[in-house]
Amino acid sequence: MSYLDTQNRILLERCLTVGLLNSSLVHPREVFGPAMTHGAASLILAHNHPSGDPEPSPEDLAVTVQLMESGCLLGIPVRDHVILGDSTYVSLAERGCTSRKV
Repeated sequence: MSYLDTQNRILLERCLTVGLLNSSLVHPREVFGPAMTHGAASLILAHNHPSGDPEPSPEDLAVTVQLMESGCLLGIPVRDHVILGDSTYVSLAERGCTSRKV
């Protein structure tokens, strides 16, 4: 997780959760608490897929939507959700999945 200032510079990086073999729990309060504490203007989500395949799961997409909606309410937009795999990645922003404006 990267928290950004108004110039999209990194203010803070945090590891919020360590997942299990095929899942990880994340809640908006854990994501946006540090954003509010440190005055972040926006954030970028990132996680890895241990399988090596960075293709987003339905759960990845659902949590992205949930966090985007939360960010919208708080005025702290999610700029991207990056999923890392073996020597590759998927950017949900590049796919147009985080284009909703605050």
